[in-house]
Amino acid sequence: MTTAVAQTTPRQVLADLLPASRVRDIALVAGGAALTGLAAQLAVPVPGSPVPVTGQTFAALLVGTALGAGRGLAALALYALVGLAGMPWFAGGGSGATASFGYILGMLLAATVVGALARRGADRSVVRMAGAMLLGEAIIYAIGVPYLAWAADMTTAQAVAAGLTPFLIGDALKAALAMGVLPAAWKLVSRES
Repeated sequence: MTTAVAQTTPRQVLADLLPASRVRDIALVAGGAALTGLAAQLAVPVPGSPVPVTGQTFAALLVGTALGAGRGLAALALYALVGLAGMPWFAGGGSGATASFGYILGMLLAATVVGALARRGADRSVVRMAGAMLLGEAIIYAIGVPYLAWAADMTTAQAVAAGLTPFLIGDALKAALAMGVLPAAWKLVSRES
C-alpha cells in the first residue's frame, strides 16, 4: 500500500520575487540593516524613559516580513553588530550596548518569527498581518523590558512604566501601517503578474 504525501513548499516572501542570487541576498541583508538604522534616527524622546519612540521597531518587523526569517535575522544581526562596533545608527545616533539594547536583541528574534510567519502567508491578509505584527512587538518587549530593568537598575514595574506603557499606542499605529502596506504590496504584485 502506498500513501501519497503532499509536497508542501514554503510560500514566497516579497524578497523572493527578485531574481535569486547570492548578490541579491547580500544586498537585501545590507539594505535591511541600513533601513533599520535609518528608521532608528526617527527618534522622539519619552519623558522619564531612556528609550525613545523610533521607527526602528517598524523597520525591523517590516524587514523580517519582507525578507523572510533567514535574511531578516541576518539583516538585524548585521544592524546589531555594526552598532555594537560603534556605527552611530541605533536610536538617535547611539551605538554600543545602551540600556535599550535589549530591544534590538528582541528585534533579532521578532524579525525571525515574523519572517517565518510571512513565509506561511501571514503577510497576505490584514488580519493575519495584525497577528504577526502583534506577536513581533510582544517578542521585542519580552526581551527589551527585562534588559532595560537590568541595564538601568530598575524594578520590573519601573521598566514596564518606562519601556512598555508609553509605546503601546505608537506600536499599535505602526502595526496598523504594516497591516496595510504588506497585503497591499502583494495585491499590487499579483496584478502585475
